[in-house]
Amino acid sequence: MKLKQKFIFLLIAILAISSFSFFLFIKQKTQKQSIQFIEQDWNTALAKAKQSNKLIFLDIYAEWCGPCKMLKNQTFTNKEVATFFNNNFINVSIDAEKGIGTKLSADFQVSAYPTLIFTNANGEVVLYTVGFMNAKELMAFAQAAIKKHQKNN
Repeated sequence: MKLKQKFIFLLIAILAISSFSFFLFIKQKTQKQSIQFIEQDWNTALAKAKQSNKLIFLDIYAEWCGPCKMLKNQTFTNKEVATFFNNNFINVSIDAEKGIGTKLSADFQVSAYPTLIFTNANGEVVLYTVGFMNAKELMAFAQAAIKKHQKNN
């Protein structure tokens, strides 16, 4: 290969790598931080909670539910909430009208959506509430669940 061809090849390679790196940087910056949920799998959540000795945060929702969508798009994507919940709980999200959701809804006597429940690793309710919560309210609810769980153990 001639020197000029090597230079052009090297220049193209550098531009390609730089463009790819820039793309990854932009993609990472534009992704919202969110609570990471186990979807539709209660048994996995129970197993992970036992293994990690953490409480389970259970979000029981319905696809058609407006307050559920607001919770998912506004509160669960709050950076402080996402970081706290991802570090301190096993988070599971269950559609009440599909699969295991119908059984869990009956077991937890769900009558409205969203229903937010903290349970221990055995699936026993620690704290339970219904309805939309903003970030501040959800953080207070989580702190109350932690305190109640610690008091009972």
